[in-house]
Amino acid sequence: MRKISAVPPSARRDPVVTTVHGQQLHDDYAWMRDKATPEVQAYLEAENAYTSEVMADTSDLQARLYREMLSHIKETDESVPYLLRGWYYYSRTIEGLQYPIHCRRSADADGRYDDSHPEQVLLDVNLLAEGQAFMSVGAMSLSPDNHLLAYSTDNTGFRQYTLHIRDLGTGADLTDTAERVGSLVWAADSSTLFYTTEDETTKRHNHLYRHVLGQAQQSDLLLRDEEDERFNLGVGKSRDGQYVFLEAGSHTSSETWFLDAARPGDAFTLIAERIEDQEYSVDHRDGLFYLRVNDTGKSFRVVTAAVSSPGRQQWRELIPEQPDAPLEEFDLFSGFCVCARRRAGLTALDVLRFEESEGLGEPRRISFPEPAYTAQPHTNAEFRTSVFRYSYQSLVSPASVYEYDVPTGSSTLLKQQEIPGGFDRSRYASERLLIPASDGVAVPVSLVYRRDRFSRDGRSPMYVYGYGSYGYPLPIGFSPARLSLLDRGLVVAFAHIRGGGEMGDAWHDAGKMMRKRTTFTDFVTVVQSLITQKYSDRDRVAIEGGSAGGLLMGAVVNMRPDLFRAVLSHVPFVDVMNTMLDASLPLTVAEYEEWGNPNEREAFEYMLSYSPYDNLRVGNYPAMLVKTSLNDSQVMYWEPAKYVAKLRTFKQNGTPLLLHVNMEAGHGGASGRYDYLREIAFDYAFLLRELGLE
Repeated sequence: MRKISAVPPSARRDPVVTTVHGQQLHDDYAWMRDKATPEVQAYLEAENAYTSEVMADTSDLQARLYREMLSHIKETDESVPYLLRGWYYYSRTIEGLQYPIHCRRSADADGRYDDSHPEQVLLDVNLLAEGQAFMSVGAMSLSPDNHLLAYSTDNTGFRQYTLHIRDLGTGADLTDTAERVGSLVWAADSSTLFYTTEDETTKRHNHLYRHVLGQAQQSDLLLRDEEDERFNLGVGKSRDGQYVFLEAGSHTSSETWFLDAARPGDAFTLIAERIEDQEYSVDHRDGLFYLRVNDTGKSFRVVTAAVSSPGRQQWRELIPEQPDAPLEEFDLFSGFCVCARRRAGLTALDVLRFEESEGLGEPRRISFPEPAYTAQPHTNAEFRTSVFRYSYQSLVSPASVYEYDVPTGSSTLLKQQEIPGGFDRSRYASERLLIPASDGVAVPVSLVYRRDRFSRDGRSPMYVYGYGSYGYPLPIGFSPARLSLLDRGLVVAFAHIRGGGEMGDAWHDAGKMMRKRTTFTDFVTVVQSLITQKYSDRDRVAIEGGSAGGLLMGAVVNMRPDLFRAVLSHVPFVDVMNTMLDASLPLTVAEYEEWGNPNEREAFEYMLSYSPYDNLRVGNYPAMLVKTSLNDSQVMYWEPAKYVAKLRTFKQNGTPLLLHVNMEAGHGGASGRYDYLREIAFDYAFLLRELGLE
């Protein structure tokens, strides 16, 4: 074991005891929540200094990894242009610049893309970022007359966005603005804008406003104040542009109002009131609303209702529920629709054409060749079209954009991500395994490795990634940066554990609330099985997770610290009890539907049984790199900071325990693409060193 000569910071202990349901919660580091105090700032800086000192001997490796990863990226590149109202929109990057440039060109007389037409720059994010340590563009919405761009920006990483409106004729921003803006959409008149805002403290999107060009934010009309703390508001538009939709949604239920986009002064009309454990989403075609809804089962079906009477009693089934193939997305066009379903944990795209009788023809399935992949609808802005764009990638196939011709049923490749630097797809292989969990349920696992660097003899190093929360399906995508791991002989695995959405809502339900521990036991079982099947050795296993996946990291390390050699935990949600007992924090109340409400005894005791911060014990722990950001709005910086400080008081062995704080970013880390690549190089250097590969 490598000896660490640097001395870690010693955090002051100031005991705070909270009694809940007759049980005492002890927290020695609650003082770290006071972000503005010099003591907190000094402590975080000391942690960064310690991490830098411990990682100093990897500086050459970090530089080498960065160069490798950069060599596999086409730095000057352009996205596939998409058509919207006579213009083709795309973004491009330029070598040496951190951020994309959003552009457009007018279509030719036949509606085709013509690169001889002059380019118009809509938004150069590099210019927005000048003088800023962080820059992120949130929502973007073009006015129907194509003359104005409404967009929002965040320059701290806290995900609180400021509204701007740009005159695309002059390139100048108007004086119209608003703060803490979420979703936004234009009415048909191109002078009325609907937008949602969030509460400054809880960050819940609870207000809908109507803005008329030229008026100050103080004059904007408040149209809705959502009082239920579980619900957030979002505003959007039907693909045909005829209706503005306002949705109120929690983790488990929703309701939607609609407004004729040509009559922005009218009141919104409710489609169907919210019902517990029922969700629906809406689009419009030829006087009918089309709703994807889970009213008869968790796998969702599609129903229609007339605009004049859209209530539940008027719903008519168009596409029935398929319990073994959950309907994940429903895309509606003038002459066809596309159902994105989950089959055995993988996406299947079914295209159905509307017949003259307004019924649907037989579905045509877009097929995919690999055992593990991600396929999903791409940008499809036009309603009246005969083509459908979708994206496809796998662990060994770079991201691609295809165009499916609906009349002929044929797909055409428009672009595949170019991977320079000598990438040869044939050198790599991917697999899809089904591993029985402790209760016998088959858990999918996706793997990738380099063929000539891997032998199934139980000696290969392995890196396992997991998430398993919020019904989010773990993407199976291509990563140019990951080649640096594969080329060094690592087996990379993705555990599609319960709590995620790989098998639809039922898979999510099996790993949330009072079943949350299933997520953790699934992950442990997957790692154990991969070792048993000789994909790796127990002494050479690294694991990674972020946010709710950081909760996973903390929980499985507490359960089985002997099973892992190294742990990389990004912005980890580890202080479960203190966070979920504080309703003033962002997201907390809405999260009751994911984790449970600790104000209820049964939920409190269950959550306490797995909360990583509350279940640290004296013993040996694997090497750990814990990362956070000072301006994180999702998982506050103090959670990982407190966790590391407390773990140091229990940890008995000499493996590294490092905390790295990005002092100028938020939940997603660095905003610039080169800065972000350096963060990955830092992470990989830690993993490779701990696995003995460098």
